[in-house]
Amino acid sequence: MNIGIVCYPTYGGSGVVATELGKAIALRGHKVHFITYKQPARLDFFTENTFYHEVYVSNYPLFDFPPYETALTSHLVDVVKSAKLDLLHVHYAIPHASAAILAKQILATEGIHIPVITTLHGTDITLVGKDASFEPVVRYSINMSDGVTTVSESLKKDTFNILNICREILVIPNFIDFNRFSKQDRGHFKTAIAPNGEMLIVHTSNFRKVKRIDDVVKVFAEIKKKMPAKLLLIGDGPERINIEKLCRELDLGESVTFLGKQNQVEEILSVCDLFLMPSETESFGLAALEAMACELPVISSNAGGIPELNIDGKTGFLCDVGDVASMAEKAIYILEDPIRLKLFKYNALERAKEFDIHQIVPIYEAFYQKILNK
Repeated sequence: MNIGIVCYPTYGGSGVVATELGKAIALRGHKVHFITYKQPARLDFFTENTFYHEVYVSNYPLFDFPPYETALTSHLVDVVKSAKLDLLHVHYAIPHASAAILAKQILATEGIHIPVITTLHGTDITLVGKDASFEPVVRYSINMSDGVTTVSESLKKDTFNILNICREILVIPNFIDFNRFSKQDRGHFKTAIAPNGEMLIVHTSNFRKVKRIDDVVKVFAEIKKKMPAKLLLIGDGPERINIEKLCRELDLGESVTFLGKQNQVEEILSVCDLFLMPSETESFGLAALEAMACELPVISSNAGGIPELNIDGKTGFLCDVGDVASMAEKAIYILEDPIRLKLFKYNALERAKEFDIHQIVPIYEAFYQKILNK
């Protein structure tokens, strides 16, 4: 197959999943064309059968805002024709699905049929889909797609509840590549960060309010009262300045380290003991899956699709959103007993194996073929 993948090129979950999926599909012998405004963060030029097409947006002075969706549509038309694509797989409803549907309609006038598969990742439904200024376009783009997938049963339910969707939706969960995400021997790194054997707690996100990073810090503060511990915060975003202020207010001093964006996050996860994800909403919880693959139990909220990944009492614990006291209590329960901690780590890894990329990618491949055979 000759497949076009449209996604955001950033470190966010939808872009990561789209890029890793495309690379895996390419390794199975298919040609994959990434179409976006910047080279995806996890795409290199040394992956066989992959191609990158950059979308250029002109700075025509008539427009107050660069018309990216229009430029993307035109570029999709061009790539479909020049690369002779068989199918477009777009990740995130706006602007990717809407641009793909318009490109499909343009190509149809030239006698070219290009099926469109849309994968919904979360906020394109729970935030953008609820916005009255976008809702009709989101709904139309989904209904006009040839195939639609979501990353969790929770998101599928939200899509039907929020939008008037009149088509089938297939749930294909996110996945993990164990060639990259697995526990690595980085003892020297742990010694440098925790020279006195402190427990290492970790969180990774894009530092938006929905991630509730203030809860991460508050939970950590309670853990630190019971045992020597340090907190590693991976990522960056609009909430960072507020979190730094909160750390000072709680007198956490050098116990919290801001690591910023990291390309090799698996190396950091490998030396940690517990992962915190108190998010207000998560369609799946990809960051938690990456942590579990590196043998980290997870203390999380019970929002969205997280309970489909994190098994309460086995791979970690689920708590109500904002229940800092319960999250801290459960975290301490896991960490205070070395044998119990070892069991939770084992369970986390075993659960992560159920989402191995080699099990999930063939599901996408079969879905591509099903859509092409219609």
